[in-house]
Amino acid sequence: MSNAEAVLIVGAGPIGLACAISARRRGIDPLLIDAGAIAESIVRYPVGMTFFTTPDRLEIGDHPLVCSGAKATREEALMYYRGVARVERLRVRPYHRLETGRREADGLTVEVGRVLRGDRVAIRAGRVVLATGYFGHPNRLDVPGEDLAHVSHYPEEAHRLAGLDVVIVGAKNSAIELALAAYRAGARVTVVHRREGLKPSVKYWLRPDFENRVKAGEIAVRWETVVRAIEPGSVRVESPAGAAALPADRVFLLTGYHPDYELFRRLGVEIDPATGRPSHDPATLETNVSGLFVAGSPTAGRFISEVFIENGRFDGEKIFGDSVSRAAAASAGADRPVGE
Repeated sequence: MSNAEAVLIVGAGPIGLACAISARRRGIDPLLIDAGAIAESIVRYPVGMTFFTTPDRLEIGDHPLVCSGAKATREEALMYYRGVARVERLRVRPYHRLETGRREADGLTVEVGRVLRGDRVAIRAGRVVLATGYFGHPNRLDVPGEDLAHVSHYPEEAHRLAGLDVVIVGAKNSAIELALAAYRAGARVTVVHRREGLKPSVKYWLRPDFENRVKAGEIAVRWETVVRAIEPGSVRVESPAGAAALPADRVFLLTGYHPDYELFRRLGVEIDPATGRPSHDPATLETNVSGLFVAGSPTAGRFISEVFIENGRFDGEKIFGDSVSRAAAASAGADRPVGE
């Protein structure tokens, strides 16, 4: 891509794909890049996870999402989004990571690292859309041992945990789903959470299952407990009852994620220090850097639960549409979902 009138979309998740469809339907053939695979954030979800959202609200480009049950699974969503990319003939380059960029007189030039080749290329574009999501940047605990080999900020296949002592830090949907799956795979599971109980946003079909496993003594829980350090074979925690060391062959720190603020700053985007929101026009989603747009959850800064697939999927209409389509997109995306 060398044409300064071209469009580059960074992020090939549901929102980035939806933005690309909006562009294509106006005669623009954008290039999409992603640091991982297509819909990388969904790839990282727990295996077999069921979405809270109904299928119709996950759809992009008017392509129906057909699933076997009332709600789509992780695997069905992955099949759907890569299928949409194929049918729409979107130009997607996976494993291409945006590193930095600069504004020039006739457009933007960005540096892209080709992850699988270990080199970099320069790409010029008239417009760049940042649909980078947040799942690539975990909220760290910043405790000793957080980077040990047996510690992860993402769930994994529960079968691999059979026969192990597993400590899961966090109590949102991903943490509860992994706890249940790991228990059923034969792991000895302890959930550690700094608050006194589950949040109301935990999926309604997960809550009774988890609470019953806890009552039966099949899953251990440490409420009002914080992690002080992680060591080979154990996690040191502290609660009002005192300090303790929990046995741990594997540790999962499922404490949430945040947008890539540092990337935004490198590109010259101003970030509100109080909210983490990038400076942007809410009608067009253009940032303070001319020709640079933001879409999806990064528009919400630290309040990422405000934007999910079901309302972020309309952001392409704000970026590439006219005043009528922008107004329709704003109205359609007004609902604020609850959950992961």
